Amino acid sequence: MRRFIIGLLLISSCSTTVTPTEEVAQSVKCTTVKYTDIESRNFAALTTADDAVNLAFKISGRVVDIPVAKGQLVRRGELLAQLDRRDVELQMKAAKATYTEALLRLERGQRLIEHNAISKQEVEALESKAEQAKSSYDNSIDLLKDTRIVAPFDGIIERTYVDTYERVNSGQTIVRLVNPVSTTVGFTAPENLVSVLDRPTTRFEVIFDAYPDVKFSAKIKSFARTSSDALGFPVSLRLVGIDNAKYKISPGMTCIAEVITPEKNSHTAVVPLTAIYAPISGQDYVWIVNNESRVELRKVKIGTLNGSDSVELIDGVTEGERIVTVGVYKLHENQLVRII
Repeated sequence: MRRFIIGLLLISSCSTTVTPTEEVAQSVKCTTVKYTDIESRNFAALTTADDAVNLAFKISGRVVDIPVAKGQLVRRGELLAQLDRRDVELQMKAAKATYTEALLRLERGQRLIEHNAISKQEVEALESKAEQAKSSYDNSIDLLKDTRIVAPFDGIIERTYVDTYERVNSGQTIVRLVNPVSTTVGFTAPENLVSVLDRPTTRFEVIFDAYPDVKFSAKIKSFARTSSDALGFPVSLRLVGIDNAKYKISPGMTCIAEVITPEKNSHTAVVPLTAIYAPISGQDYVWIVNNESRVELRKVKIGTLNGSDSVELIDGVTEGERIVTVGVYKLHENQLVRII
């Protein structure tokens, strides 16, 4: 019996065959390298008011009324602030009385000169006094108008700076008025971008956080050629062709300003940042998928960032090659992959 069992074990061991382990392909996402003939650079931007003004009284006085509040929409000509008018009204009445008296004296002098009762020089002096009185009277009328601040255009009250019954000086800011519709976008550009801003081949596009699927065309409005600090050069763009009924663009909206410039004979590719494999060694690599669906590690030279999620590759790849964009830290050399 013992010999029979040993024989069965020997037969069983001889009939067992070893099968090789099947290689499992790693699932990855890829992009195809395409050279671009343009260079696109993105900058964080903000809309600013097309029309904005700080309004003040031309004369000193006590504020008796501010019938508007922050955020209120006002129309052109609408009252924004009012000074106490009593002192100015008294001044205007006195100036009017002086002017009326000067006119009466001038009329009497003109009648007397017809009878040679006074000299021509005396009449000329009366004319001069009448002119001076008229000027004082006109000035007092203007002062009365200056006791009111009215809106110079349709807009929104951004801020009021004083309270009712507060005494203010001439030229002191009382209220700030801004146009609620904005077509101006501002951002700060680096030094190496200034030289291409006013080139006719440079294009500008703006993407708003509120409308992420829409690209708005823009033109250069102004930019500084010098910088007073190390923060960059202020640039202003003007949006063109906006459908104001469909898109509400107002001051203070955040957006991305894209500056697009042509690049002759460019061998630059733009790939997602997730495609860059940067081990501790400090070099930059990408994984290339070959024709056998296996990956090869390739050293590359990266350029500038293109927005917040992509980067330029200026050396190391060839147009048409496939680059892994997701899962680069899970791969090893010559690993089999499956593209999804």
